[in-house]
Amino acid sequence: MQLKNNTKQRSGTIQGLRSLKDTLPKNIKKIINKRGHIYSETLNNWKLIVGEKLFEVCYPKSFKSSNKFGVNSLIIMVERGHEVDLEYSKKEIIDKMNSFFGYTVVEKIKFTSFNKIKNYSFKNKNSKKSVTKDKYQKKINDVKNDKIKKSLQELTKVFRQK
Repeated sequence: MQLKNNTKQRSGTIQGLRSLKDTLPKNIKKIINKRGHIYSETLNNWKLIVGEKLFEVCYPKSFKSSNKFGVNSLIIMVERGHEVDLEYSKKEIIDKMNSFFGYTVVEKIKFTSFNKIKNYSFKNKNSKKSVTKDKYQKKINDVKNDKIKKSLQELTKVFRQK
């Protein structure tokens, strides 16, 4: 096994398979270690961290890691009208996040509110029962293969049920 001293990425190379972590450039490794791990773990375990009620009205938007002068902060998107509930449980969320990771990950939480989009469906007397629009329905009817045509029509039925 021979070591190369002229590579910028690694101090030495090993013949055979390398892990993905070893093949990434140093700059990308730093970014993943700083931001990617904490944010992805927070997203995966958000329901466990905030609880059932708050899970329905908020979600983490981003995580900003600290530099020399700043603090680690988590930005949370909150549905308008539920800011007070989240403000009261801010300390609990910080404590649960820090206990989940085992060290001080979050020192500050910021909120950004948003309007929840309500989907209202109005039914006209002349509306068709199929979900697909007319132009797509025509395209489905133009398909020559019967199996594909039937499967597309069944797909529209599934969408209609939901």
